Amino acid sequence: MQSAMQIADRCVASFHYTLTDDRGEVLDSSAGGQPLAYLHGAGNLIAGLERALAGHRAGDKFQVTVAPEDGYGAHDPRLVQVVPKSAFRGVTELKPGMRFSAESSHGPMPVVITAIRGDEVTVDGNHPLAGVTLHFAIEVTAVREATVEEVLHGHVHGEGGHHS
Repeated sequence: MQSAMQIADRCVASFHYTLTDDRGEVLDSSAGGQPLAYLHGAGNLIAGLERALAGHRAGDKFQVTVAPEDGYGAHDPRLVQVVPKSAFRGVTELKPGMRFSAESSHGPMPVVITAIRGDEVTVDGNHPLAGVTLHFAIEVTAVREATVEEVLHGHVHGEGGHHS
């Protein structure tokens, strides 16, 4: 039986997705696994995807395109820095793609090494999908009312969510 409940604030929605970029390259997918469960209205998804899910019901299948400003933001060149190799104390071998946590004025920040030239290492603190237009193929699998605990905690409990 298909649920008549629509996705709205204080609902738990579950959905399968396939995420692709502008070239059609698959970036992530829940295919073959469990659907993603989230508490609508709690800011647990990127804004553009959460807005697009609102009003849908279990069984709905649709496509969503999310612009960078409604996804992971524009690529910020200020988050790309060149630092000396000596900043990586205790690390014997550095390679592009390696991830580290760097101290910033706002606390710890994840960075990835994007280039190494001599004694200089380029690190990027942008989210890997910053500046990328995201294309989602969505299939809503379930919609239910959130429990009081889920609303108070701001996330899903139980299957497909956080267990606590």
